[in-house]
Amino acid sequence: EVMANDIKNYLDHHHLGTAAVLGHSMGGKVAMQVAVGHPDKVGKLIVADIAPKYYPPHHQEIINALKKLDFDTIKSRKEADEALAKHITDFGIRQFLLKNLHWVGKDRLGFRFNLDVLQNKMEQIGEGIAPQAQYAGPTLFLRGDRSEYVLPSDYTIIKTHFPNAIIETVENAGHWLHAENPKQFFSKSMAFLNQ
Repeated sequence: EVMANDIKNYLDHHHLGTAAVLGHSMGGKVAMQVAVGHPDKVGKLIVADIAPKYYPPHHQEIINALKKLDFDTIKSRKEADEALAKHITDFGIRQFLLKNLHWVGKDRLGFRFNLDVLQNKMEQIGEGIAPQAQYAGPTLFLRGDRSEYVLPSDYTIIKTHFPNAIIETVENAGHWLHAENPKQFFSKSMAFLNQ
């Protein structure tokens, strides 16, 4: 809810009116919360590989790997990738995570996200949408064909909260569908946005 309110405040501050809102995983949870909490701000909603249900804390191995990056000694993106590769072998996932690197000061890298908060609030991040919450606007749920985050058994809860939802599958992709099959992710997203 805090992150959803941040987005609502951003839209208000920049006088954006309604927006197409897209989010993946935790970002998808935030996007859903924006839509159900502030439906007047969301013209269209795209949710990537997450359902409006509760997920127990997971991705601890990724959090642990990110926590091991020592920015006192790492001085380049290449060095960060090499250090992360010791714990995460998938190149696409590493590149996705390392998009969050930025120069926090002269010759000092850091993350844009607050890793300590992510680590300490995993239970809250996994919360589902409130039982009565609903967004009736146009919605696209994209799921990876190799992902276990959005299963056919989740379609009922998706339709309960998002009655006008379309559910589509991105082929040859797991949970990181936008990194694993960016071409199909983009084409399905744009087809929906251009409807």
